[in-house]
Amino acid sequence: MRENTLKKLWAGGGTAVNGWLSIPSAFSAEVMAHQGFDSLVIDMQHGVIDYQVAAGMLAAISTTPVVPLARVPWNDPGSVMKILDAGAYGIICPMINSREEAEALVCACKYPPRGHRSFGPVRASIYAGADYADHANDQLVVMPMIETAEALKNLDEILSTPGVDGVYVGPSDLSLALGCKPRLDQTDPPVVEAQQKIVAACKRHGVVAGIHNATSGYALKMIEAGYQFVTLASDSRFMAARAAEEVSAVRKSAIGGRVPAY
Repeated sequence: MRENTLKKLWAGGGTAVNGWLSIPSAFSAEVMAHQGFDSLVIDMQHGVIDYQVAAGMLAAISTTPVVPLARVPWNDPGSVMKILDAGAYGIICPMINSREEAEALVCACKYPPRGHRSFGPVRASIYAGADYADHANDQLVVMPMIETAEALKNLDEILSTPGVDGVYVGPSDLSLALGCKPRLDQTDPPVVEAQQKIVAACKRHGVVAGIHNATSGYALKMIEAGYQFVTLASDSRFMAARAAEEVSAVRKSAIGGRVPAY
């Protein structure tokens, strides 16, 4: 089976720089895959991506060594199994609040006897290799999201669930849960404290802490704090920010309402 390089990176104490895909396009995914990320997450929860498009995006990512991951819409076994069959090498799942919910997620990601994943890796066996079924249980990444007050209360139970490789912090929902405005790169004390609590707990349990960031500067702070999986914005945010920057630069330099000739 093709090696999941994220697991190798984390085992050596390294940090993965992750990209986020919310644009429903194989071409956009391919462009992002050639920008130096360690992994890319196809967002099937808040992005505008359905299964058919996601399958094409996974194929586009596979033109590179980048590890393909997916965030599923919910802790639903059918959705989890189907995107794994399409070749996702790991699952990020929102709103995991208890050990029982974490166990259900792990079971959907693992073949028997470790879980109840149904066998049918229609594209995964092409991407990963003919021996996919022999190694998938060990190679695929399982990451519950920690983004509610209940999850914080049950943090140790979630992190100690066998089969959980790490957790992913959703700062916006976590902010809402703690009575703060939803945003990335948080500086509000309750959210900052919670983020510190999560990474400390991850260290105790020997699992990876991941977090979504808006900027590279904040991501570097999170790495310094101990996070080993940091996401930088998203494809749509990158496109919007760069387009706005270029348009603004041209408008600011226009003279008398006209763009100067060069």
